[in-house]
Amino acid sequence: MYLKSILFCYSVLLLQPTIGQAATVSVRSLVQKAIATHPELRYYEAQIAAAQGGKTKAGEIQNPDLMTGVGNWRIRDLATNNVTDGPTWAVQLTQTFEWPGRLSLRKAIAQKDIELAQLGVEQFRAALSAHVRTISWKLIAAQEQTKAAEEVAKRYQSLAAVLLQRDPAGAAPRLEARIIQANALNLSAAAATARNELATARFELNQLLGEKPEHALELQMEQITLNPPPALESLLSQARQNNFDLRARILDVQQQGYEVSLAKNERWPSITVSPFAQRQQNETREMQVGINISIPLPLWNRNKGAIDTAKAKEVQAEVMLTAQMRQLERDVAAQASHYRIHVEELAKWPSDTLDSLRKAASEADEHYRLGALPLSTYTELQQQYMESVHAVLESQLGAVDARLQLEQLTGTKLQ
Repeated sequence: MYLKSILFCYSVLLLQPTIGQAATVSVRSLVQKAIATHPELRYYEAQIAAAQGGKTKAGEIQNPDLMTGVGNWRIRDLATNNVTDGPTWAVQLTQTFEWPGRLSLRKAIAQKDIELAQLGVEQFRAALSAHVRTISWKLIAAQEQTKAAEEVAKRYQSLAAVLLQRDPAGAAPRLEARIIQANALNLSAAAATARNELATARFELNQLLGEKPEHALELQMEQITLNPPPALESLLSQARQNNFDLRARILDVQQQGYEVSLAKNERWPSITVSPFAQRQQNETREMQVGINISIPLPLWNRNKGAIDTAKAKEVQAEVMLTAQMRQLERDVAAQASHYRIHVEELAKWPSDTLDSLRKAASEADEHYRLGALPLSTYTELQQQYMESVHAVLESQLGAVDARLQLEQLTGTKLQ
């Protein structure tokens, strides 16, 4: 209950528009825009077309060869006397046929290339979506951090200006004024750092969206509930079924299996069939029609080298699949732990923590100006307000990042 309340209050806090800046947009709309316009996505989509062309090429039958010739047929006796002569012509058509099953194996290998290309597009879209969300949440956090830092910095600067205009009597008031001034300088530097982080996040996000780096951009908080993750075994089951890298490894193993079968099939030679016709005419008219069949004998070359190479690559693919599975299990367990820890940390915060600290910092400023509050209490409240904002932002960013990583690993959206 505390977790949902704090997220709701925090969302309301971040939804407040900033005067003089562009209208706020949602993270969801930015994700949709990035997927629709990112140029690298066109590259992966072109890979699908290239793989489909490769499958078409793999299924093509070799063109036949046509050979023709004309000439003159002369016959001489042993004394080189002319006996007879006349025209002659010949035509021959040669067609090579692959051993049965070879074309289907090549098409099966090419089909795996298509599936890998399609998987690449799907994986890039998911990765791009997660990256845009991560940068967007960093920008939102930087917006809030900048607001808090500037708020406290202006408070210190205003107070320092008032105290330094007075003629403090004694060392204590004079030193307090210098402490306020020093804090104003420190907070001003912190505000500048926050603005730099905000600008960096905005530049990166604009680049992903295809906008100019200086494009004005302010985000609103996307409604999200950070519930604890499901059981680890459930996450591992989803990851084994849906993880993009694991699916690519499985396709690679299947493709290498087809490569081994193709190498074994290529032990047997192709068959060449050549029907022909030849005609010659002199004192007699002769016509010869027939068919030649050519089959290389697999005596010395049984394609052993190619078969051994294909088998070795298949073993490598299987080993990489096992290694990928182990790495996936470690990553899922780690990200699930990170996500759970951050969610549990956020749940510890009361629903009105940030609002109460903000009011306390403002109230401390009023009472200090009236002389009803010591300097130590005043500075402590301002500092705690800043640190509390930072702590909530860090916990929330950590939870969101771990959740997005977990969704990438499992290939599913966490409810």
